[in-house]
Amino acid sequence: MESAQGEVENSGASALKKWGPLGLLVVAAVVVIIVIASGGGGDDDSASDTSASSAESSQADTADEDTANDAADGNTTTEEAPSGTESAETETAEETAPATEDCPTAADARDDLLPGVMFYEEAVTRCIVDDIEWGERCDEETGLLKLPTSIPPACFAPFEGDNGGATERGVTEDTINIVYWRWQENDFILQYITGPIANDDSNEDAEESLYKLLEYYETYYETYGRKVNLIFYEGTGLISDPVSARADAVKIAEEYDPFMVWNGPTLTNAFEDELVSRGIACLSCGPSQTIDYYRENDPLAWAFGMSAVQANLLAAEYVGKQLAGRDAIYAGDEDYHNQPRVFGRLWIESGEASVTNEADFEEQLAGYGVEVTESVSFTLDPATLQEQASSAIAKFKAAGVTTVMFSGDPISPRDFTREATAQGYYPEWVHIGSVLADTNIFARTYDQEQWSNAFGITTLAARVDPTISGAPYRYKWFHGEPAPADDSLGVIDPWPATFYPIIQGIGPNLTYENWKTALDTADPTPQTLTSGSFSWGVTGRWPSELEYDFFGGDDITVFWYDATKEGLDEADNLAPGMYFFADGGQRYLLGEIPEEDITLFDRATSSDIYMEWPEGEAPNSYDPLPYGG
Repeated sequence: MESAQGEVENSGASALKKWGPLGLLVVAAVVVIIVIASGGGGDDDSASDTSASSAESSQADTADEDTANDAADGNTTTEEAPSGTESAETETAEETAPATEDCPTAADARDDLLPGVMFYEEAVTRCIVDDIEWGERCDEETGLLKLPTSIPPACFAPFEGDNGGATERGVTEDTINIVYWRWQENDFILQYITGPIANDDSNEDAEESLYKLLEYYETYYETYGRKVNLIFYEGTGLISDPVSARADAVKIAEEYDPFMVWNGPTLTNAFEDELVSRGIACLSCGPSQTIDYYRENDPLAWAFGMSAVQANLLAAEYVGKQLAGRDAIYAGDEDYHNQPRVFGRLWIESGEASVTNEADFEEQLAGYGVEVTESVSFTLDPATLQEQASSAIAKFKAAGVTTVMFSGDPISPRDFTREATAQGYYPEWVHIGSVLADTNIFARTYDQEQWSNAFGITTLAARVDPTISGAPYRYKWFHGEPAPADDSLGVIDPWPATFYPIIQGIGPNLTYENWKTALDTADPTPQTLTSGSFSWGVTGRWPSELEYDFFGGDDITVFWYDATKEGLDEADNLAPGMYFFADGGQRYLLGEIPEEDITLFDRATSSDIYMEWPEGEAPNSYDPLPYGG
């Protein structure tokens, strides 16, 4: 699908409200292996109990723009501002509420902004835009920051005055203490999973890159007189070890007393559990947990990706509307092409939550009249994976399964697809909610004859040439050289890319309650071909039974695999094997998936990677500002 570079209609920030892209996330990369521990989310609420999808900031371009989370409408009572901010609060109210007769648009002014917060479009509404010195970071013709991104955030008024000082634990007048947890370099479990993609970034590379990323964000985002005091912490045990994870959390709490912790061991919840029990906020500090967990620890725990319940709803809708009752026309075995689909289910089992989640998914499928003829679970055990694959494929083949719905890790499809070929079995492979199996770099490690019949849904977004988009591109644009952690920058970036847009919406009174309030009052991020939409809170996007949404990503797109197409993978390797995004990357929220067939395996209507930005999504061109200037 040819994609001409279009003009950006930056007439203002009306569609962005306060946030711009809260989605400079890469949910796929961010969760790297979370699905291994959680079986697709670790959420054991069934839809019958809380009816209601999966990480990573939007696609701030290529890898970064490959996935996503939330921002919402809602009302939350906030803590009373410290006395130190009282005068600033009063002054702001006086300055930003002109009489309606003097300002014809003042009646439309928002009343949900936290004290000290003012973004460009609202200043226009209040007729005070010319009274504010927006600074060099702001493009006053558009009302957006001068960033080379598809969806730049709105300009926020620079803050002057008393920010209240120690408004929350880990916060002072000048600093915000943040701990970033990083796995051990010799973690053999992680090495087993990431081995096929040859990531050679050291923790020293990651640390330097993260500090440099903060310089980028603090140059452009309003932080109300504070800077992040970053503590880079290397874990003391394996990513699956709850004992060392809990010990790490205790040390972090007692020695560093941070406002928030970013990242955590991806195969145990012990790290996050210990931190929130001590009153410390966590931003995606480990595997996704149950909805009830987030409710009980509100407002300290937040996740990038969808909950398992949300993911199940979207997956069931896709299967029910697009696949059920139709022939298996995409199977490798032509004998299946004139047969109605017979569904099999291949899913990773990693504990009680994953079993509950699978039962919920099959219940959701039943609501669309879809029966799973053969359901097979497996565990990610290198010693037995081949044996498990042999048994599973034999069961599917014997049951006449034409269509295998896969949810799991990025490693096991290699064994299952090789075994399918060995047994002469060529079904349709449907990707349902797996992590990193939807990336080219891993897909190329699977049996290509089998994976040529792979398609399904993903939270990733259509990719853009990495030389003009993504975290590595923005890093090089700002610093003039590539990041030391060039292979994993897209995995690191989602944390600061999410944090800074939120705190500028909070204002000077930085508290956990105001973190939630800022998310409640923010609109969902825009939905484009190259960026998923994110929101937290009450958005109306999910069934009312889900109440408050603590999870980020809200939408999916449909894609398929072409084993013969040569192109760049997520690590910029040029080789055959590319995912194509149907209809150029058209995205769907719950309830939006059409019943008419979405065209698959047609390059003319799909996009593997945009070498130029799609029409209307091209960023403006700016020179970078100096850090601290």
